[in-house]
Amino acid sequence: MTLRGEIDHDVRDVLSEALRIEEGAAPPRIVADLSGVTFMDSSGINVFVAAHQQVSDADGWVRIAGAQESVLRVLQLVGVDTLIPCHPTTEQALIA
Repeated sequence: MTLRGEIDHDVRDVLSEALRIEEGAAPPRIVADLSGVTFMDSSGINVFVAAHQQVSDADGWVRIAGAQESVLRVLQLVGVDTLIPCHPTTEQALIA
């Protein structure tokens, strides 16, 4: 999944829906390419944490790739990077 722009309160519902998995689906594997994301607030963080919990409960995983320095710093400050692995590129996230 490739994301662009700002991830904030205005787009949280759309992002949440895009990350939602269907009941009984195969274990989901999601790589969120954030290379085009210029800003993320707590709304975006909450969506990713909720997605991680839902996907983990279904024996899947979520990984973040290509986050710009400002977005990566936010993820690191709140500790999301210890919960959801962050990788420099999508390719690295896929093979990790």
